[in-house]
Amino acid sequence: MSVRAIETRDINAILAIQAASPEIAQWTTRDYARVAGGEMAGWVTEEKDQVTGFLVARRIASDLEILNFAVRPDERQKGVGTLLIREAVAWGKTFAAHKAFLEVRSSNLAALLFYERQGFEVTGHRPRYYAAPIEDALVLAVTLA
Repeated sequence: MSVRAIETRDINAILAIQAASPEIAQWTTRDYARVAGGEMAGWVTEEKDQVTGFLVARRIASDLEILNFAVRPDERQKGVGTLLIREAVAWGKTFAAHKAFLEVRSSNLAALLFYERQGFEVTGHRPRYYAAPIEDALVLAVTLA
């Protein structure tokens, strides 16, 4: 399995993963084109020329924010997500990011357990943050320094 920067050719595969992951933010083709164009950082994992997961992040002052992240359902629990998180953290360290943070649906227990294994801790709560369905978000963070 390899990790590389998101390219325009990956957008359809990313949209398919997103469609199979209703718990994540539902972005548009244009949003991912902006990532491929360098407006945000983004990576895909690839195995046998098939995209198996993606992660999009951005730099916010001295922190790293993970904006969108998913792994193809049939590739979950195989280390794909860990590989993507490690890539994002390594990128954050290139600009001396102090923390990495993200939001997750409060009902997404699988994601919460995954992030806990990656060292993230709950640091905040955003009531009614998500739509369709309306749901609270938990803010998670991990110190990188």
